[in-house]
Amino acid sequence: MAILQLPIYFDNNATTQLDNEVLDSMLPYLKENYGNAASKLHAFGWVANAAIEKASEQLARLIHCETNEIIFTSGATESANLAIKGIFEAYKTKGNHIITCKTEHKAVLDTCEHLQKKAGAEVTYLNVDREGIVDLDELTRAIKPNTILVTIMAANNETGVIQPLEKIAGICNERDVIFFSDATQFVGKERCDITELGIHCMAMSAHKMHGQKGVGALFVSRKNPRVNLIEQIHGGGHQQNRRSGTLNVSGIVAFGKAADICARDYWENSTHISRLKNYFEHQLLDIEGLRINGSTKYRLYNTSNITFPKVKKVSSLFTKFAFSSGSACTSGTTAPSHVLSAMGLNDDEIKNSFRFSFGKYNTLDDVKLLVSEINSL
Repeated sequence: MAILQLPIYFDNNATTQLDNEVLDSMLPYLKENYGNAASKLHAFGWVANAAIEKASEQLARLIHCETNEIIFTSGATESANLAIKGIFEAYKTKGNHIITCKTEHKAVLDTCEHLQKKAGAEVTYLNVDREGIVDLDELTRAIKPNTILVTIMAANNETGVIQPLEKIAGICNERDVIFFSDATQFVGKERCDITELGIHCMAMSAHKMHGQKGVGALFVSRKNPRVNLIEQIHGGGHQQNRRSGTLNVSGIVAFGKAADICARDYWENSTHISRLKNYFEHQLLDIEGLRINGSTKYRLYNTSNITFPKVKKVSSLFTKFAFSSGSACTSGTTAPSHVLSAMGLNDDEIKNSFRFSFGKYNTLDDVKLLVSEINSL
């Protein structure tokens, strides 16, 4: 049987390779220590519960919060749903107005649309400028007496653009509005101190930081302010009645280990990956008509979203390299990216836009080969 030759991977914003240390940490909880963390009467359950508590501590250290402010979920999509729906239900006596942004992930946009249709939510969708950044004055003007939630992502999955989180949090604090942020792409890449950022509620995902797929978390502030939310999955009252269901012990253990590694290796990884992205972009700047999409100042160090001239048939390279096109980040659709569209790109520009997201397992030789192939088109 012929061995499939896999392309070189440059799609780390979609998912990341499982770290070997992470794999080693989770294996015992798939074999010997296979207990249910909710089983309180015997050692199998005690061991599993202790592993959950350790992972909570590891993740809490990464984002500088308390362990009881962490809710484990099946991923960032569930975390976003729990945050937005749960907060809306908890505060609906105060108001029904939610403010979000046109470049949010579909996990946020679709949830807001659902609340509009099914629960009478009023939703304001903020614009972004050509660099993909929200207008803080527009945000301030959008807040009304019935505004209960602002949901703006930390870093965009398509462009890597980082929003002014501290300033958004300051606006929300001044007006007694909860600030939820989808930090799926942010946590594990950038330094993240919840207290400094001022975020009240935040979604995270393990598989974006070399952990296991199917595991996520939601940070929910317990003080200054204390955020209330109504659970969305019922059945047993797990996790202090905030999210029921048997916990994915091995996946959560892996998440905790991944968090530890991200903190430990931050400088080494950020320096290495920044070098790869910078080399990639600098080698392509002589291509006439090429444009980098999104802010070059406020951007993740691993993400490069580029519009190429039509003469560069970059899509022909998908057999050799794994990266993303300018179509929406949604299963089964080839619709133009709503993110790039909101930033002012037309359909032709979006079709010729591609995202390259670099990771710690990429090498400079990988990038040189990619650059050579693009330049030869």
